[in-house]
Amino acid sequence: MLNCRSGVSALTLKINIEGHSSVIAYWLIPAEPAHRFFQRLIEDLARRYDAPLFEPHVTIHVGANYPDAAEKTLSRTAREWQPIHLKAVRIGHSDEFIKTLFVQFAPNRKLRQLNAIIRNAAQDSSHYELKPHLSLIYKYMPVTARRELADSIKVPFPEVIFDSFKAIRCISPTRSRADVDAWRLVATKKLSV
Repeated sequence: MLNCRSGVSALTLKINIEGHSSVIAYWLIPAEPAHRFFQRLIEDLARRYDAPLFEPHVTIHVGANYPDAAEKTLSRTAREWQPIHLKAVRIGHSDEFIKTLFVQFAPNRKLRQLNAIIRNAAQDSSHYELKPHLSLIYKYMPVTARRELADSIKVPFPEVIFDSFKAIRCISPTRSRADVDAWRLVATKKLSV
């Protein structure tokens, strides 16, 4: 479990006691028109399968719950980085709640560098493993239903451009709609153009 600074709120203490902790997730947000496409797809799947709503994103790092460090990290990194291009590889699925159905992206040197820069700038030693993907639904589903959905979705972009960052306070591990509903925006920054 990640350590928290002293002075944490009663809610955070309650979450930690129940086997969860609060963390900061650093997201890359897709640029238009991909953002609109993925948001509509997420909303459609959420409506059809009674699943939680969330913004399309690729998580590049998950670390300690230090909101001030997150704000500084995003500000510094956003000034130095231009939009990132990621190649869509396939639609995948798993039995993991936050990876039920997802677009898998090919990792590249720039993304690995960005992960290292954010981890270092946030002064964070967590061992988050970068596996770039954009989730489309969070829902426990039978494998046959996941497979059928994966086969039915076609992403019209061979490559997706990501042009902004967000830092989100999340409950970890995220295993339910209530956990997703508890997410809170900490900071957002546009990448340099």
